[in-house]
Amino acid sequence: MDEVRAGGEAAAQLSEAAQSELLELCEEQFAQLEKLQNEIILCEPDICASPQEQSVNRLLATDAELKQWLSVQPSLLAANSEILLEAGKDEMLKLCSDLEMVVSCCEAKRDKLRETKELEQKWLEEKKQVLLAANDHIERLRVEKEKYSEQNVFLDTKAKIKKMTVYQEKLMESLGDILEKHAPLPQDESSASRKKKNIPQEINEDLISLSEILEVLMNKVINTPHDPYITLDQTFWPPYVEMLLRYGIAVRHKENNFKIRLETFF
Repeated sequence: MDEVRAGGEAAAQLSEAAQSELLELCEEQFAQLEKLQNEIILCEPDICASPQEQSVNRLLATDAELKQWLSVQPSLLAANSEILLEAGKDEMLKLCSDLEMVVSCCEAKRDKLRETKELEQKWLEEKKQVLLAANDHIERLRVEKEKYSEQNVFLDTKAKIKKMTVYQEKLMESLGDILEKHAPLPQDESSASRKKKNIPQEINEDLISLSEILEVLMNKVINTPHDPYITLDQTFWPPYVEMLLRYGIAVRHKENNFKIRLETFF
């Protein structure tokens, strides 16, 4: 752009012949302009005409001038190539100046769009982070929901019950082993030995062990807590019953001495 301007300024000086021709063209155009101005003055309407008529006359004159310009064939300003070259350079400089303004506006708009783009990208990244966090939270809630669903709770409870049942069976086996070792059922002995210990001659073979008595008492409390008493019969060995009552493991019924229940330990 600067080179074009420098070239235009260097060639701004025309030759004498070109200057003379340009002056003649200017004088001709000026003379024609004066002629047209005089014709316009003579053709002006009366100043007393109404404003509406003046507007109509101006409209008609403008329309006629437009038709005349459309019918005019374009022609060269001058036949001298030097004048045409200078005129072209002048127009080129004006066009370059206009283009500079357009480029400046485009660059300003580009910078503004670039700034807007950066802000939008930053906003988009923030929204992506928020969306990612929300998806993670949803996935975590879904996993927790599946983990603690009704079916899983049922299975977990069932597993716990099974575990407690196995643990109870182990405890009962251990209790049975201890009671079998330290509190065995009465066994048949020789007649001399039974006479010496004053033990009755006959022992009921249907007697149940101490562990079985405890199991019956516990099952009764669990199955029918509103009626936890069991009725004593010949299968309950009296020394076992007396031991349970003496050590506070069982309690006798207040109205029926043949009924006992497990003591409440809680």
